[in-house]
Amino acid sequence: MNKSVHTAYIVTMVAITLVVTLYLFYIGFTYYNTALEERFYHPRHNWFKPSGLYGQGLGIFGTLMILFGVVIYIARKRYNFLAKYIRLKYLLEFHIFLCTLGPILVLFHTAFKFGGIVSIAFWSMVAVVLSGIVGRFIYNQIPKTIEGRQMTMNELKEMKTDLAVELHQKFKLESNTLDIISDLMSEDNTTANSKKLGYLRKVLNRKDLPKEDRNSIIKMVKNEISLSRKIARLSKMQQLFKYWHVVHMPFALIMLVIVVIHIGVTLAFGYKWIF
Repeated sequence: MNKSVHTAYIVTMVAITLVVTLYLFYIGFTYYNTALEERFYHPRHNWFKPSGLYGQGLGIFGTLMILFGVVIYIARKRYNFLAKYIRLKYLLEFHIFLCTLGPILVLFHTAFKFGGIVSIAFWSMVAVVLSGIVGRFIYNQIPKTIEGRQMTMNELKEMKTDLAVELHQKFKLESNTLDIISDLMSEDNTTANSKKLGYLRKVLNRKDLPKEDRNSIIKMVKNEISLSRKIARLSKMQQLFKYWHVVHMPFALIMLVIVVIHIGVTLAFGYKWIF
């Protein structure tokens, strides 16, 4: 999936989520805006109520979307299901899409009425969604291979080179220029900004080097800085990711257990949908 296709992929999922949410608000606004004690008298109460054809359908489809999003992501991540056909990164984005739109449908299924054990499931679902957003941010900070697999510290360190030696051998740079580059590469300076790189570019411009070589040097330095940043944040992000699982997984399990109980009670009381 190239960059333009990936952008279209993301935009499509975001657009679907926004359009569906706005549509649900639009068609049910008068009902959801009615006080709870007066909804019974609303002309479409039997349609929008949680046990109604429309309301219950939203709950069913929302729950199925969440379950499918969770199952297919776990199957891909832990058992390499469809590994030959889709990268983990793209499947994670699809998982986020389903587990965002699904809860929105469940929210409208409740008709914004929370109480009893269902309220625990709902707020657990909210916690799962919010922690998922945080988890996505942390996940993005962890360096990955082109296939989307998380890189190890050893893999990152193996990618590092002795840049000063390589530049000296390839471009015959003087020691003062190499000192500037070494300073940029130092662990205390991994936040090197464009101003410092601009200074290096000025130094190189004063040397008898072809423009192509100067650009190559700057590119190599930028790549090395980027790699140093990845190494610096890898351990921290991996540790945060472990803590994130401690929050995300329990809420997901609580939500799942209560949803199963909710469905069981609903069926026990004879509530049915179109089947």
